[in-house]
Amino acid sequence: MAFSHVLSRDLSDLVGPESFTPVCLSVCLSVCLSVCLSDLVDDATGYGPVFEDQPVDTIYPEESPEAKITMSCRARANPPATYTWRLNSRNIDLDEDNHYTLVGGNLVISNPIKNKHIGKYTCKATNNYGTVVSREAAVQFGYLDFFSSEEREAVYVKEGTGAVLLCAPPPHYPDQLSFRWILNEFPVFIPLDKRRFISQTTGNLFISKVDSSDSGNYSCFVSSASIAKSVFSKFIPLVPLAERPIRKYPADIKVKFPDTFALVGQNITLECFALGNPIPQIRWRKMDGELPANHEVSMAGAHLQLYHVQYEDEGTYECEALNSKGKDWHRARVSVEAFPEWTESISSTERDISSDYTMSCEASGKPKPHVHWLKNGISYDKHDLKFSGLTFENSGMYQCRAENRHGVVYADAELRVIACAPTFEHNPVKRRILGAKNGRVVLECRPKAAPKASLSWSKGSELLFNSSRMLIWEDGSLEILNVTRADEGRYTCFAENDRGKANSTGFLSITEATKITLAPSNADVTAGESASMQCAASHDLTLDITFVWTMDGRSIDFDRDGSHYERNPNGGSSGELVIKNTQLNHSGRYTCTAQTPVDNVSASADLVVRGPPGPPGGVRVEEIRNKSVRLIWSRGADNHSPISKYTVQCRDSFSQEDWRDATTSPPDVEGNAEAAMVVDLFPWTEYEFRVIATNTLGTGDPSSPSPKVTTLEAVPVVAPSDIGGGGGTSKELTITWTPVQPQYYYGRNFGYIIAFKPHDVYEWMKVTVADPEAKHYVHKDSSIHASTEFQVKVKAFNIKGEGPYSLTAVIYSAQDGKLRSRISLLLMESPTLIIRGKTEKRTTDHCTLEASSQRVVVSSRENQTRLENMRPNSPYLIEVRAYNAAGYGPPSHHQIYTKKAPPSRPPKIISKKLKGTSVNIVWEHVEPLANESTIDGYKVLYRKAGLSTGILYTTGKRSIDLPMPKDGDCVVEVRAHSEGGDGAVAQVRISDPAPILYDCRLH
Repeated sequence: MAFSHVLSRDLSDLVGPESFTPVCLSVCLSVCLSVCLSDLVDDATGYGPVFEDQPVDTIYPEESPEAKITMSCRARANPPATYTWRLNSRNIDLDEDNHYTLVGGNLVISNPIKNKHIGKYTCKATNNYGTVVSREAAVQFGYLDFFSSEEREAVYVKEGTGAVLLCAPPPHYPDQLSFRWILNEFPVFIPLDKRRFISQTTGNLFISKVDSSDSGNYSCFVSSASIAKSVFSKFIPLVPLAERPIRKYPADIKVKFPDTFALVGQNITLECFALGNPIPQIRWRKMDGELPANHEVSMAGAHLQLYHVQYEDEGTYECEALNSKGKDWHRARVSVEAFPEWTESISSTERDISSDYTMSCEASGKPKPHVHWLKNGISYDKHDLKFSGLTFENSGMYQCRAENRHGVVYADAELRVIACAPTFEHNPVKRRILGAKNGRVVLECRPKAAPKASLSWSKGSELLFNSSRMLIWEDGSLEILNVTRADEGRYTCFAENDRGKANSTGFLSITEATKITLAPSNADVTAGESASMQCAASHDLTLDITFVWTMDGRSIDFDRDGSHYERNPNGGSSGELVIKNTQLNHSGRYTCTAQTPVDNVSASADLVVRGPPGPPGGVRVEEIRNKSVRLIWSRGADNHSPISKYTVQCRDSFSQEDWRDATTSPPDVEGNAEAAMVVDLFPWTEYEFRVIATNTLGTGDPSSPSPKVTTLEAVPVVAPSDIGGGGGTSKELTITWTPVQPQYYYGRNFGYIIAFKPHDVYEWMKVTVADPEAKHYVHKDSSIHASTEFQVKVKAFNIKGEGPYSLTAVIYSAQDGKLRSRISLLLMESPTLIIRGKTEKRTTDHCTLEASSQRVVVSSRENQTRLENMRPNSPYLIEVRAYNAAGYGPPSHHQIYTKKAPPSRPPKIISKKLKGTSVNIVWEHVEPLANESTIDGYKVLYRKAGLSTGILYTTGKRSIDLPMPKDGDCVVEVRAHSEGGDGAVAQVRISDPAPILYDCRLH
């Protein structure tokens, strides 16, 4: 800069008019040039201040043991910067206030005084090239006073009602506090759950439903992270008052989040909590769309946290509190604004003297930021800085400042206006330039000059001008087309401006052009096969040649993709490419480029890899009916072999893991189809579908599953089976059946209609059983005669109507205990076969044996009965005879052998582990004793603690996954099962760990 100033100044100003002589002129110029060269060296290495560290907002704790504040400021600059500070726009005089000390660029405030040293601070860094101003940083004094020493009044609340304990935090700065509550003594803090909530806005403690366990003394514990201080209030006694019965009341929202402003990128928390009995559930929603993907609900629903807020998260949010007695709701708006952010900024630059230049800044933000400029720390109220004919006075440090109510951002740049004679010192013309015969060559000429130099070229002593083969570009480069050996020679670039002249010379040599002699050919292969692409070229033997292969414009990485691509190892002028084990993604256009340091030439060919089709896309369902849907998809890649057919598969909610081929109409879906009717579906069943394409080369991968859909409801068509019953207590009729499987419910409100009548009565009696899993019905009627024959039939129903009846079965009502039986059955234990009162081991009187036998009397209407309390693994002789008033008829004999006893030892449960939403139970195999039956499997009863019934599972494995319990504890009973019956039982208890997941009671 000093050089340009000296040259632009009249020489008489330097030496005086009386001394201005021709002799002096040369001396002055010599002095001047030496000064300029020195300054040019300085200009090459010097630069204006650039901030590396700036002051930040600081909160100084009033009770801080370190009695000082340090405000940081450091700038990179050459020569080094000097620093000054301002407080509330007034310069700080370090000599007048001994609280201030400058350490480097940092401002240290010793023994700060609140009413004197709070405010907004800025730092200025200055050197020869200009001045920059730091961002503003506020200094505030932080404090958190103690709570009042006055006693807090006790709070009396009826059990079952809600309570609010007020925190009323003491005066403090800053506003951000965190709150907890102490119960009875420090450091016992109350745990938070769906019944208790602490607002982090007010500090108040809310209990939705008070019970006797809440009795105690409560203290509000307040912490300020900014000043690392905590205080707590006097204790507040909470006294629950017993009330019987406990009253229930609807949800009542007491913590309501306000209209909220959030900045883009911030995290915010919305609070909502309700009193109520039963304890209300909290639900959140966004009124004008879905909740943001980056949300989380915590604190049992009382907190909605929005992470990394964006503009699209703006809107009205609602929290709804509900229980069995009623509901309440609250809405408020979340508005999203933004801190200023640069969309177009400035950067340091050098510009020629007398040239035009515009500096421009643009910033986004909400509200829209106001942009203005500073030069060397002095404000310019302009949007853009436009310079027409730059002068040295325009040099300096410029700052662009964008501000809205949320903050300020700065962009800094140095503008340096330069003036100098042309020089090739740092960028001469290349000493040797190579050009390929018949090709194109460009000789660059880029001297440094300000103002811009005019450029010209010569070959030898011949001055060159634009022609059909030669063109001097605007930047001074010389382009020569269709070069030949005659173009070889020395080329010189001349540069000149009003400050001086310079030139630089290089030598152009012409080489033989590179030519493709063997170009790659198109290839067509099936996936898995190999393909090769030939490529050879001739070139100037004085130059090295390399071959580069690309596929669809992307360079092939032989190191990364070496399992499929390899080069021909022959090298030299051949660059053959081999593609091994081709895959579908290897299809494309392959280009071979033969290149030397001077030129390059390319040739291309196409590789087609054929294979099974790709997966169809966009599978979706339309026209949903009770037994059919219309499925639509878009064609996937045919992979160069036409699609011949599509296969539609489905899976339902009863077989989540098993995809099966669906029935379509028409049965065969042709390859040009993009839709099909799927038929023979179950009504009222959740399905998802996928589509698979096939061509002559195989079957492709399946599409992604469609969104889940549920078919429409329909009248049930399956009737219960195995209708039976009879017996029971006197005056009762017991009817049994096998329930319909859930996939045949076909609709909501599924149940059974039982029809029955005595065999000689015309009218049917009907009853409705609403439980879809019911297996029996007991009809009680004092007019029912014992052992009366009934006809029974059962049908299913749902919300759409009634299905068909089952086959009619014949059963009998319970017999009267006073009715005389007509069948006598004699059961005799027999260690060995008994024939005519004799055994192989001993002889015995038949009457003696009969006296020790068991008798069972059966109604004459029955032709079967059950024998109980028999010994295992033992032979028995069974006699059946009829009798009446006249006496006993002749017996029939039958020899049987009972099975071995079931296992006497229970399984040993060795593991109980949580697996997501289920629990895994593992037990050891039961080894039967010699006199016990072989194990066939295991029975697992999963029941509610305190109940005897539950869900029974049968498994051949030694482990089982069961759903976590829903609301209380469950008991798992495991026993071995054999042909001799069920063995001894082992038990394990499962406790409810957290949220409701499953009900282990029998449905």
